[in-house]
Amino acid sequence: MNEKPLITPNVPNGEEQHVEGILNQVEQALGFVPDGLRLYSISPPLLENFVSTIGYFRVHPVMRQELLAMIRYLASADAGCQFCIDLNEGFLTSMGVDLDEIRAARKAPKNAPLEANEKQLLELALKSLDDPDGVDQTDMEAAHQQGWTDRDIFDAVAIAANNRAFNLVLKTFKIEHQGAFA
Repeated sequence: MNEKPLITPNVPNGEEQHVEGILNQVEQALGFVPDGLRLYSISPPLLENFVSTIGYFRVHPVMRQELLAMIRYLASADAGCQFCIDLNEGFLTSMGVDLDEIRAARKAPKNAPLEANEKQLLELALKSLDDPDGVDQTDMEAAHQQGWTDRDIFDAVAIAANNRAFNLVLKTFKIEHQGAFA
């Protein structure tokens, strides 16, 4: 379903230069500004916070970008956020991951095209979205046995949760595809 966005991301008066600077940094890093991110320009402090979080994960000290994108992709698929599904499929294929393998992971995350130890962290991150009360010491120990630290586990859960929040914002305001604000 292609609906018109419910709001237009008009930058508040007096904050145009600040927002333009942030969006220019995003464009330099990604080659474009995703409309989902452009939506945040309606609230410059939230835009700045969101871009800062993205920046942290873009240079994560431990987790590979393939793992992070797969967490976002599968979280988005579960939430039905087409914008984020498409965006993360694009990121994953640009990293050389096979599109059929990416899409097959939706039905079986344990078969995601990732390293064996990454699959454990992926499953824990996804479980945190669907059954946070069900995450227990066994899950933590399984991740630790695969070489993940508490910080890594926290970061994986945080990116999954942040992505879910982003999915909900985009779905609420009907940002379904790149070009929504064209």
